[in-house]
Amino acid sequence: MTSRRLSLRPGAAILATLTALGVALPARADAPPADFIARSSPAGNYLAARLAITERDTAAAAAYYRELARLFPRQRELLERAFLTLLAEGSIDEAVGLAQRLVRIEPEHTLARLVLGVRAIKAKQYVTARSNLRRSGQGAIAELNATLLSAWSQFGSGDARAGVKAIDALQGPEWYAGFKDFHAGLMLDAAGIKKEAGQRLEAALKLDPRTLRVVDAYARWASRNADKALAISTYEDFDKLVPGDPLVARSLEQLNAGKTLPPLVTTPVAGAAEVLYGLGAALGRQGGEDLALVYLQLGRWLDPAQPLMAITLADLFETMKRHEDAIALYAAVPDSSPFKTNAEVQRALNLDAIDQHDAALAVLKQVVAGNVKDQRSIMALGDVLRSNEKFAEAAEVYTTAIDQLGTPQAKDWVLYYFRGTCYERTKQWDKSEADLKKALELSPNQPHVLNYLGYSWIDQGINLEAGTEMIRKAVALRPDDGFFIDSLGWAYYRTGHYDEAVRELERAVELKPNEAVINDHLGDAYWKVDRKLEARFKWNHARDLKPEPDELADIERKIAVGLDEAERVKAGTATIQKTEAAPAVEPQKAAVDKSQDAATPGNGG
Repeated sequence: MTSRRLSLRPGAAILATLTALGVALPARADAPPADFIARSSPAGNYLAARLAITERDTAAAAAYYRELARLFPRQRELLERAFLTLLAEGSIDEAVGLAQRLVRIEPEHTLARLVLGVRAIKAKQYVTARSNLRRSGQGAIAELNATLLSAWSQFGSGDARAGVKAIDALQGPEWYAGFKDFHAGLMLDAAGIKKEAGQRLEAALKLDPRTLRVVDAYARWASRNADKALAISTYEDFDKLVPGDPLVARSLEQLNAGKTLPPLVTTPVAGAAEVLYGLGAALGRQGGEDLALVYLQLGRWLDPAQPLMAITLADLFETMKRHEDAIALYAAVPDSSPFKTNAEVQRALNLDAIDQHDAALAVLKQVVAGNVKDQRSIMALGDVLRSNEKFAEAAEVYTTAIDQLGTPQAKDWVLYYFRGTCYERTKQWDKSEADLKKALELSPNQPHVLNYLGYSWIDQGINLEAGTEMIRKAVALRPDDGFFIDSLGWAYYRTGHYDEAVRELERAVELKPNEAVINDHLGDAYWKVDRKLEARFKWNHARDLKPEPDELADIERKIAVGLDEAERVKAGTATIQKTEAAPAVEPQKAAVDKSQDAATPGNGG
């Protein structure tokens, strides 16, 4: 919600407490049965709770701490652990009860005060809300959060002007400005103070033109108070910065149909939820996952209908490897939501992440069938097929996407790259080479493409100088990538520069010690420089790392008879391999960084 980097340092005390107490529990399992917990001794429950935290099992930890809090109602540490795990779990009603108990023991417990303040806003107890929020923490993040929430409670008390005055009185870091203008504008718009609302929302937009909620709020205001052309241009400007957002597309459809758009926020509860959403989303993007989780869970409890809250929380669960939780949230996005297609794609990708590959493919095929021109959905289907080594099917899907491009743009390099890798894996080298060259034509400095094409050339014994130069360029672009360094080492090996090969391959193994292919390559290089004992050690290690079956056979042969004899044995099939145009298995088939996978369809946040 700001064009500047939101500082996480002021919230370090809260974050440290949350982390130390195990709030960041990136997995979920079914909680143990209640009768089992009740029969267990307190010591057993405590140890089980701590083990659940170690294993990052949120549901089990919450269940055990819940029972301990019942048995020891005034034991502060147990109450706090139960409270925090319930917050992380999203069991806010229960967390409210524990917050009330905590403040009786420790009146200045800041997180408990925050929860009680939020609960009071939901109950329309605005004076009580402000009383709690004043005690909900110090530091830039906590003070901004408390001030904005208190301001929305003033709005709830019928005094929007007092709320705006409280916002404007807050002093703090430069990045406060975007949040202050945004919420002042929302509040004034909800109160019907039209001109000032537009001024504040416009100021927020100038500070932060890439945040959808800011764009949406200003465009909605413009559609009712200025002119629809301004609203349309506001969305279109955002679409140039962040193309393809489904909410923008739907809003433009409505405006072009002659409709106006209601205010983004109309109630104090929705305003308070917007505060928690904005800060939670910003924290989540910048690594503050623990506090982001608390804010987003509280925001969702306040306003479950807020369209981006659940999706942003699901995205946070993905980051935390809580895939089952993410799947449940994505599945709950209503069919009427403009984000439904994106949510289904993300649900499929999370299913794939927990090895439910068939279910993931079924979801994606259904999505693509209903959105035959949606590039992100098509690409996601291709990516899941490719990651599950269904290369021929993946190539067909990428072809569908490529055929819809018209004139390819620089951003489309990734489609040609992935289709090229699929063609290479299905022994269609001519097609693969053409696609890889096209990817480089569209975007010449993509290190993955440079590495893949350069390596493939060298491994086939063609274009050795050009291939080596491509790999050098890839390494220069990504100097700490072990796979690229392995490719450079292998280029030196294939061109007879064995000392240079050893140097680079040793560095690659340091960076990627558990990659069978890289250890195998280093073993070969050691053999060539007469370090044969070390060569066999590396081959044995490569064998133990469970390489592909064809690689395993080669490695075992080298262990048994040495590299020279193994190469003579293999040379009998060299002609056949060449006519098949099938380069040897290369590391980059498992070396494509996830960061270079097809762009995950955005949620519009």
